[in-house]
Amino acid sequence: MFEFLFDLIVGLILEFGIELGGAVLLDLVMRVIAKVFDSSRFQNAFLAFFAYLFFGVAMGAFSLLLFPHHLFHPSRFHGLSLIISPVITGLAMWLVGTELLEKGKQITRIESFGYAAVFAFGMALMRFLFTR
Repeated sequence: MFEFLFDLIVGLILEFGIELGGAVLLDLVMRVIAKVFDSSRFQNAFLAFFAYLFFGVAMGAFSLLLFPHHLFHPSRFHGLSLIISPVITGLAMWLVGTELLEKGKQITRIESFGYAAVFAFGMALMRFLFTR
């Protein structure tokens, strides 16, 4: 029983860490693009939603090159990471965005809950479907 809980918790933490790392990397890329092109925002929110989903799927595919196997053995609740990790990643990026706003900095869309969660969901979905 304790081994199951340990595997579940550590597995979720590792998946969250990978997804958060991907979100932070995308955030840095978006900030560089903002400096170069003087705009970091997609003007259309519908297009932005699918762009962040695509970026998540692409980052998930890239993570499969580095970590092709499950980080931990799948639990009885296979697929739980499709819900929990994106929510935690979204909350973490929302906190980053809130902190930056309080300091008077401009934020990117991925520093909001919704877009970060969509990005993390795309990444988690790729890992869920294609890990060996």
